[in-house]
Amino acid sequence: RYGVPMILHSDQGTNFDSALFTELCKLLGILKSRTTALHPESDGMVERFNRTILNHLSLFVSKNQTDWNTHLPLFLLAYRSADHKATGCTPADMLFGRTLRLPCDILFGRPSDKPSSPNEYLNNL
Repeated sequence: RYGVPMILHSDQGTNFDSALFTELCKLLGILKSRTTALHPESDGMVERFNRTILNHLSLFVSKNQTDWNTHLPLFLLAYRSADHKATGCTPADMLFGRTLRLPCDILFGRPSDKPSSPNEYLNNL
C-alpha cells in the first residue's frame, strides 16, 4: 500500500528474526534494526500507542472481549483524524497531506474555517 520500507525497526520478537523474514528483508533491500533486549523504553512510541488503543477499546468491547476487532477500525479512524498535541495536526494530515473526509462530513457537511457572527450562527442552526 505504501511501498517497501528502507528500514524496519522491531522489538526482539522471534517473528522478526526468522530465516524467512531475514531473507525477505535481504531480497527487498530492507535494513533491519532492533531494540535493546529487556529495555521496553526503546519502544516508547509504540508502547504508548498500544496503551492508547487498549484504554479506548476497553470502553467499548464486550465483557468477554471477543468483539474488539469490530471496534478497532472506528477507533483508528478517530485516532487518525484527531489533532495531536505533540504535532498540532492529525496523523492523516502528516501521512496524506490532507484532512480525512469523515462520515459526519458527508452527512452534515464540513464546518467553515471562517468565523461566523452570532447571527449567522443562529441562522445556520
